[in-house]
Amino acid sequence: MKIIAYLYSDPLLETTPDPTLWGWDIDRVYQDLATEKKPRFQFQQLLSDCQTEPVDYLLIRRLEELGESMEDVSDRLSQLESLNINVIPIEASEHNLQSEFLKFLQQLQYTQRSRRIRQGHARNRVKAFAPPGKAPYGYRRSRNRYIIDRSTAPVVKEFFERFLLFGSLRGAVRYLEKQYGKKISVSTGSRWLTNPVYRGDLEYQNGDLLSDTHAAIISRDEAAQVDRLLRRNRRLPARTASAPRSLAGLVMCKTCQSPMTIARVTQSRRKRKGAKEYLYLRPTRCPCNPKCKSIAYDAVLQRTIEQICEELPRAVSGVELPPVEGIKQGIGGAIAQKQAILNQLPSLLESGVLDQETADLRTYNLRAEIAQLQGKLAQLPPVNLIAIAKTVSISQFWLDLSESERRFYFREFIRQIELSRTAGDWQLELNFIF
Repeated sequence: MKIIAYLYSDPLLETTPDPTLWGWDIDRVYQDLATEKKPRFQFQQLLSDCQTEPVDYLLIRRLEELGESMEDVSDRLSQLESLNINVIPIEASEHNLQSEFLKFLQQLQYTQRSRRIRQGHARNRVKAFAPPGKAPYGYRRSRNRYIIDRSTAPVVKEFFERFLLFGSLRGAVRYLEKQYGKKISVSTGSRWLTNPVYRGDLEYQNGDLLSDTHAAIISRDEAAQVDRLLRRNRRLPARTASAPRSLAGLVMCKTCQSPMTIARVTQSRRKRKGAKEYLYLRPTRCPCNPKCKSIAYDAVLQRTIEQICEELPRAVSGVELPPVEGIKQGIGGAIAQKQAILNQLPSLLESGVLDQETADLRTYNLRAEIAQLQGKLAQLPPVNLIAIAKTVSISQFWLDLSESERRFYFREFIRQIELSRTAGDWQLELNFIF
């Protein structure tokens, strides 16, 4: 008994299947790829071989792999039947060819239409065309590419700059409405911050990312800083990222294990012009009886600054930092190597070593791999932590900052501030991020 197998796949839609996937002892596997310039050469070879040497069974994954239309499938099944070959589609729920073929006829129109649409999208991806749909705010379509919309791109740019300055998503959203009258939701603003389009990249539905496909609104360094701020803000309680006070969301009472919020009190218990304002840190859900008392905000702030200046250099010196420079060089070398291969493709195409379809697909895969490496590179620490620790360990540095700026730097270094109470006094314990 002789058993052969036939595989047909489209490199644009799937990875080339493994010829050993059958789980049977196969005498020979014939395999075709869906390319416009290469018809089903291996299938024709299969028919020719079967005429000279009889075959009992032909294994295929699905009936639809025998052709692009119902007529093609029917003709090829007839050819195989005339050679007394039993066709077995291994992914079919049952191996009754007649019943499977009837089901196939019912679904063929939908399946082939869906496949043609997916093939069209795949060809557009290979050519780095913009995906279907409306262009993101700040861009407009020009044929199959995104180009910057000069009337709306400054609004997006200002949004990113505001977020980078203060690290507050809600604050940036409010600023857009106040400054430009542009109303967006917080969720929309969050999508803007993570949208690869604003970084000059395209991300497709299959998850592939291509870099430098169009003009960017923010630079690579700005994009890396945005990602770092987003990761930092995820550690904080909700809404504290945009709070006006620098210690918001950082202080916890160690006695009652309750987060501490900032309470504002005026002399007349209501805000009025000229009334003096007092700020306190108090536990939000203290279970103790009597409850833990509030503590003056300015006193906690001053002691926090003093302890940062004293403890930060010591904490940094004890941290085993990864060899960031070596990692960057390794990733940079891998990017350069793939870029060199990319630069060779035009000459290979011109000399006839590669055809246009193969060159386009190879270009697409290389650009996707480069984009992945660039993403890893962007996640690495961009600066020398030891050098920064020396700068921020000067008390005057903190005193010269506004509350918003101080909030930004506190969250770069501090994960949490624990306030412990002793008889008539209190102490702070700083938990650094590293």
